[in-house]
Amino acid sequence: MTKKNKFQSFVSELPQNLFSGFVVSLIALPLGLGLALASGAPPISGIIAAIIGGSVVALIGGSQVTITGPGNGLVVVILGAITTLGAGDMQQGFLYTLAAIVLSGAIMVILGFLRMGSLGDFFPASAIQGMLAAIGIGIFAKQFHVMLGNTNAKGSIIELMLQVPEGIINYTTTNSASVFWAGMIGIISLLIMVFYSKIRNKYFQLIPAPMWIVVLCIGLYYYFDFFSASEYPIAKSLLINLPDDVLASFAFPDFGKVNDLEFISAVISITLIASIESLLSIKAVDKLDPLKRRSNINKDIRALGFATIISGFLGGLNVVTVIARSSVNVNNNGSNRSANFFHASFLVVFILLFATELRKIPLSALAAILVYTGYKLASPENIQKVFKIGKEQLAIFLITLFTTIATNLITGIAVGILATFVAHVIISKDIFLFITNLFKPNVLMFKEDGKYYVSVKNFSSFLNYTKLKTKLDQIPESCDAIIDFSLSDFVDHSVLENLNDYAESFKRKGGFFEIVGLDNHNAGSEHPFALRKNAGFHIPSPTTTTINLTKRQKALQNVAKELHWEYEPNRNVESLIELPDFGYFKTKKIKKVSNILSNDRCELFDVVFHEGELFAKQIVKTTMLYIDIEAPIPAFTLDKEGIFEYIYHFAGFKDINIDEHPDFSKRFYLSGKDTEAIKNLFSNELILFFESNQYYHIEANNHGLLIIGRERLAGIKEIKALVDYGTRLRPLLCNQYETVAPLL
Repeated sequence: MTKKNKFQSFVSELPQNLFSGFVVSLIALPLGLGLALASGAPPISGIIAAIIGGSVVALIGGSQVTITGPGNGLVVVILGAITTLGAGDMQQGFLYTLAAIVLSGAIMVILGFLRMGSLGDFFPASAIQGMLAAIGIGIFAKQFHVMLGNTNAKGSIIELMLQVPEGIINYTTTNSASVFWAGMIGIISLLIMVFYSKIRNKYFQLIPAPMWIVVLCIGLYYYFDFFSASEYPIAKSLLINLPDDVLASFAFPDFGKVNDLEFISAVISITLIASIESLLSIKAVDKLDPLKRRSNINKDIRALGFATIISGFLGGLNVVTVIARSSVNVNNNGSNRSANFFHASFLVVFILLFATELRKIPLSALAAILVYTGYKLASPENIQKVFKIGKEQLAIFLITLFTTIATNLITGIAVGILATFVAHVIISKDIFLFITNLFKPNVLMFKEDGKYYVSVKNFSSFLNYTKLKTKLDQIPESCDAIIDFSLSDFVDHSVLENLNDYAESFKRKGGFFEIVGLDNHNAGSEHPFALRKNAGFHIPSPTTTTINLTKRQKALQNVAKELHWEYEPNRNVESLIELPDFGYFKTKKIKKVSNILSNDRCELFDVVFHEGELFAKQIVKTTMLYIDIEAPIPAFTLDKEGIFEYIYHFAGFKDINIDEHPDFSKRFYLSGKDTEAIKNLFSNELILFFESNQYYHIEANNHGLLIIGRERLAGIKEIKALVDYGTRLRPLLCNQYETVAPLL
């Protein structure tokens, strides 16, 4: 029955996916041509990649709403490979590069079968941003000159960027009408890309910006052809060059350099960038999916690999998952993989039926689309965002960016990873923290009361994030999960950014995802993803005007407002005089008290204490509630019947049985010196309360009542439950005062 419903749903959604595929194809057509030209490859190679990618990945992929085809990130790599392997002969270099593309596809297939999709999480976030910015600058540097009608500009990325002012001057002083008109179309196309989103006409927005450029370019050609006395002013060499017979013009890879070091380097570079771009895009598109489905990344990597192999053998570029076209698919109600297939089908129609019209598009128009794309990858806003996270993140970003520009992508990302590690060592001031604990199991997960609890020890960074991710992926997103970093001395930006993705995913599926244990960690900035370093037991000075509160602390502030209680992030241990008087703390040394929620009679707080000394010393962090009863009730201890029974018996305590409530006596361990007073205190109403609510460890003395959950920090939901428990328990105990007082 389920299969039938799925099939019916698939069929009913075909019209909307057909339309979405058509809209995406309008963008994919000029982008595919432009990306191929920017890569130094024949224009048709970009379209081949989009057609093969859309068809193959739609059939065997693991994502629902992603669109596949040639990607921005590979432009610099493919261009470098063609130039290097061809040694000046671009056509032969392209054939060698096709062989490298085929092998990169085979490697991606292997990585998919080895379930290595998680390797994308190994790369630090700021290093990846720096690499993408370098790719954007590389695209901008090359295509800016083409946009102004100069297709002969050559040199490295740095040289091409330095030539930009000269290129502008040369364009404004050119005597060539062909170059002038080509540059004018390029500038107008760039303006369309920039101002397209600012035009709010619904009919104008029906056609994507790149397709408007195509329509206007072809329209201009026909204007000169039919209405103007002058000839079309742009030379044929500045127009797109498509083969006369598309079906008979496939290029085939040349494996003649398969043993050369340059060829191997090209394969590694292509595989690395294709994998990273796809993994990042898949992760981003999953956030956009209205149905909140999570992609099977390993299955998708295999599908992309197979598609790349086929594309390479037919003369096409690499096939990757692309975020921009996927976003358009989602925005146009694309709901399953058929949209990707339809987008490929429409591209086939365009190439077979409208090849003549496509040859009328100036190269400068396509270059303008890529100049805008390059700018978006390396925009100042991206740099500003990285800086807000932390100064060290900006340093990592810039080191990766400049190294990539000066050398190549592999060296750039490698240096970025090294820079991230060095930054972490400098900030933590403890290289042994990372070296000695890198290969140790640092993640413990267990389930209690229907909640999943994950404790992270030592450190959590891009180096060992896959261990944490493996555990998190086992938790159903409809459940509650608490991630505790209280035993972790260092948590980096990449981990916190990834955990935010989990939090959003859990929220969409009806679950609850909370991070605790970072309240005692110093942050490099106020950004929620700033890396965190354990501050030990340091308590901020009372004169401190600003405190960088964690997400949990801000949530506690909101809880305090809801309850009309007060919230205090930190407090001196000496102010909690009553705690050491409880038996629970007789053998424990309190080190820190923080996150205090209080009213006149109740205080909830996190407390850090240690048991034992020297090598047997153990640090414990937990959340508890103290209640002032205003009455000298008898001292007692109440706990769940079990192992504590034997411990208390060994220590000389005796279990007090309430004869009228044998079930209560079986389920709870009750002890204290004044047996009669305790029995009188435990009225029918009080016993019913304990039997009907959650188990807590409870201790009472002459000062008040201490309620303790488990020996770990509590999440927000657990804190609310503890407060509710205590505020309902306090009146019951106070009502017993008149009955108990004469016996004391």
